[in-house]
Amino acid sequence: MSLKLYNSMSREIEEFKPVKEGHVGMYVCGPTVYGPPHLGHAKSYITFDILAKFLRISGYNVRYVQNITDVGHLTDDADEGEDKIERQARIDMVHPWEIVDKWTRQYMLDMERLGIAHPSFYVRASQHIPEQIHAIKELIDAGHAYEINGSVYYSVESFPEYGKLSGNKLEEQKDGVRISVNTDKKHPGDFALWKKAEPEHILKWDSPWSKGYPGWHIECSVMANKYLGINFDIHGGGLENKFPHHECEIAQSEAIHKVPFCNYWVHNNMITVDGIKMGKSLGNFITCEDLLSRHSKQAIRAFLLSTHYSSPSNYTEEAIEGMATGVARLDHLNRRAHEIAAQGKEEGSGDKNLLEICEKADKDINDCMNNNLDTPGSIAILYSCTSEVNKLFDGGQIGKKGAVAVISLLEKWADGLLGILPAYEEESYGVDLEPIMSLVLDIRSEMKKNKNYAVADKIRDELHKAGILVEDTKDGARWRKA
Repeated sequence: MSLKLYNSMSREIEEFKPVKEGHVGMYVCGPTVYGPPHLGHAKSYITFDILAKFLRISGYNVRYVQNITDVGHLTDDADEGEDKIERQARIDMVHPWEIVDKWTRQYMLDMERLGIAHPSFYVRASQHIPEQIHAIKELIDAGHAYEINGSVYYSVESFPEYGKLSGNKLEEQKDGVRISVNTDKKHPGDFALWKKAEPEHILKWDSPWSKGYPGWHIECSVMANKYLGINFDIHGGGLENKFPHHECEIAQSEAIHKVPFCNYWVHNNMITVDGIKMGKSLGNFITCEDLLSRHSKQAIRAFLLSTHYSSPSNYTEEAIEGMATGVARLDHLNRRAHEIAAQGKEEGSGDKNLLEICEKADKDINDCMNNNLDTPGSIAILYSCTSEVNKLFDGGQIGKKGAVAVISLLEKWADGLLGILPAYEEESYGVDLEPIMSLVLDIRSEMKKNKNYAVADKIRDELHKAGILVEDTKDGARWRKA
């Protein structure tokens, strides 16, 4: 079975066929680094982390490029308002590059702590200003862009296919709806390729039109084309970027190069909080740092991957706590398998049956992932397999050969791909902490029962600093090494 992906352009699930056999070029819109990474970022970048890893498991050589937007992304996501980074720098009374470096470092740290592998490389918008200026010149020369008062705009009416990704056709768009009305523009849907900077604007560069800065959309078009070619395989990003950002990327690139920008558009859906869309403006966004202080990365990943990437994920604390229970079951199975592999007999009468279970699970998970990255189905198979294997372990008829097969299955899928398996380590505390921790968790439970949440949280936080992670699940609190 070969990989099939839902293509937002065709609105169908299609068989994946790369431009170059055995190789995949993938570009994913990265963060605008002006604030802390949040759960929405986690969903998006875990999704494409999984896609890149599965492509590599399937034998492809993957070049995965992700950008860092460090200039040009305005507060209304179109052509009006302040640059988000300059605005934050003004609020914090620091230089914009301090904002960029601070939140880029935090983004990298949080992604690592969530078990997300780095892409092949990152590209910064500010490091590609000459290439963007060159592309804008090409668009002007080809009649797709025009300059007014030092700013340059793309003429959407010059590109008849504008709207083909999102379905937002020009004739259906109204002035001032989603697109800000700007009297400088020939059409309200025209978008900025270059913005003339105000005197107080710090992030600005020389250009043939003015001292200014690039528009948000031209940055990704140029960087994707430079590193992946004028026609590449996969472009990924959040659903909220489909319009106008991705629509504008297509218009820019295809107007210049006359070939499809990319062949597969993959969009992950949003996060909701108690059924309401998560957003900074609503004050209901949850930072990755905050989540990681209360939950293991495995539980967070299991929560996000238990819903298909194309569906919304509804965040509640109870939902993540529930995922911790499943993660603990996988951890317990892995520990049992390691104990048998290290101390058990060479072969057992139940090994053949166990090998068949593992082989079937391996094939079924591979089929699930080939079916448009069905991570919920893959997790369900792992949980079902856990129940079957535990019954065989309980029977005492499993040898090292069977145990190693279980370890290999878990390492390949639960750890290597999904990232929901806690690392196996030999206990090295020197004393048995179980009775001590049982007492501590009983005391903490009593604190919570008496609504003394501050003390309960302090116990959890201090244990985390000491290298012990407390996970609240629907079956009660558990602990393990962080």
